[in-house]
Amino acid sequence: MSDLLCPCGTGLAYGDCCGRYHQGEPAPTAVALMRSRYSAYVLQRRDYLLATWHPKGCPAQLDLTDSPQWLGLTIRETLAGGEGDREGEVEFEARFAQSGGVSLMHERSRFRRLEGRWVYLDGRPGTARVGRNDPCPCGSGKKFKRCCGAGR
Repeated sequence: MSDLLCPCGTGLAYGDCCGRYHQGEPAPTAVALMRSRYSAYVLQRRDYLLATWHPKGCPAQLDLTDSPQWLGLTIRETLAGGEGDREGEVEFEARFAQSGGVSLMHERSRFRRLEGRWVYLDGRPGTARVGRNDPCPCGSGKKFKRCCGAGR
């Protein structure tokens, strides 16, 4: 697995990217934690997701049984969250397929340092359905109706 490309979309090998954080190395920035959490959802690393959640909002359990098929991550904006910061925000879009359709999850997530490690605090989520004439979320550059939405 460590030689495969990382699911977070950096173009790096998994072992050189999110894999090292999944193995225990602390993420140095909020955006690195965001990417590693996305990869953890793709790989269904429940343990990592729970360990990197702030205790105030962490669910008692996390069921990933009906998780969607994650198609890609785009980081839109980061505010603070650097190596010397205590808090940060990351705005992202994650494309996914579920129940025969492709959707886009858009969230502005807040992160905080807790005992020297970045943790996910909370976010303002929302999902938008992809329209027929929108660009296809798979990243092909085609309109949705001519790509993943063909025949729907």
